[in-house]
Amino acid sequence: MTYAEAVQFLYELRWLGIKLGLDKVRRLAAACGDPHHRLRFIHVAGTNGKGSVCAMLAAIHRAAGRRVGLFTSPHLLSFRERIQVDGRWIAEAEVAERVAALRPVLRALPPDQAATFFEVTTLLALQHFAAAGCDLVIWETGMGGRLDATNIVTPLAAVITNVQRDHCQWLGDTLAQIAAEKAGIIKPGIPVLTAAQEPEALAVLRAVARHQEAPLIEVPPEAAGQPPLDRLRLSLPGRHQRLNAALALRVVETLQDVLPVPPEAVARGLESVELPGRFQLIRDGERTTVLDGAHNPGAARVLREAWEEAFPSRRAVMILGGLQEKDWPGLGAELLPCASEVFAVPVASPQRIDPRELVSICHRIDPHLTVHACQSVDEALQATAAAPLRLVTGSLYLVGEVLARLRPDAGPDERWLNEKAFPSNPTEASPPRR
Repeated sequence: MTYAEAVQFLYELRWLGIKLGLDKVRRLAAACGDPHHRLRFIHVAGTNGKGSVCAMLAAIHRAAGRRVGLFTSPHLLSFRERIQVDGRWIAEAEVAERVAALRPVLRALPPDQAATFFEVTTLLALQHFAAAGCDLVIWETGMGGRLDATNIVTPLAAVITNVQRDHCQWLGDTLAQIAAEKAGIIKPGIPVLTAAQEPEALAVLRAVARHQEAPLIEVPPEAAGQPPLDRLRLSLPGRHQRLNAALALRVVETLQDVLPVPPEAVARGLESVELPGRFQLIRDGERTTVLDGAHNPGAARVLREAWEEAFPSRRAVMILGGLQEKDWPGLGAELLPCASEVFAVPVASPQRIDPRELVSICHRIDPHLTVHACQSVDEALQATAAAPLRLVTGSLYLVGEVLARLRPDAGPDERWLNEKAFPSNPTEASPPRR
């Protein structure tokens, strides 16, 4: 099996959509020798900030001399981004080899028990990290927590960054319901740390922690300005990243007896961490393009705050697009104060919101703002080519598509693997032939 054939096989698993639950992935892991039993994990859930906290924890522990696995989703361009050891993506040859070995096992499953794309990806990650001899794995949930495929592990610590409204069709309509799903990663006696501030969500996290007899450590907003963060220069911009750093720091402190980390490793890690697609600045001569995958009102709010901090009193030409399912009135209310002009675009997903609908929503929020409906991302990029300051946001789908054009050397474009379910028109989003 070649890498291209392996990716095609993974792509075809999308026919199954999302099937939340742990029984099947536990059976698959057992068939592969339970690789997670040979690993140590920090399990990270939450609505926003998961990627940042994971990247920070990985950077800190790498600086402390550990071999660190990092599992995240979705990817911006290449599927291989999801599975990294010490910052290096899993090799194409290994993906092909492991998918080829798994294929007979997967095909032997009854039709009603077929494995999904995310379940297989989770298993690939566990096998890769065990084979690489990782000292620690930073393990990000895909969605929710309680029934997420990643929840078969027993971690050293559970981390819940925050709880806000997103993926409501899967996780529930209220903060309490969503918090209950996130709290599903809390294990008996295992410390859990959170920077959640919403009283409704905190009440649920506290109740679950009490029931599981798990020590709960709450990280308040003021922790973002306390030592040593008050003197460290973070590589990730924005005030919200200081709270993410405070949460990561408390995780490190909580596990100090198990995973000792010297202060200088904390500083090196936080000052060197990189996270593409989160307030990522690309400078080209006199032009600056900011890429941020904010796709819910909470993420949009912290993006706006980061924008006001980085570019006070300046507005950007905004390229905006994403998925139909999102809270676009809430997103627009947070994002449009950053915009001098908006170019609404279709993202490369059958679940995209129509740019004309985005125009209508934007005009309801700000009737005086000039908003254009574009037929493609390329059209918007060409129309804004002379703008000194551009902001691309609304979806990681969109950020990945723009990054592929601005940085053609960034890697193979496999964004189509991010689809949560197979499109109603399969030819519309079929993978490019190699």
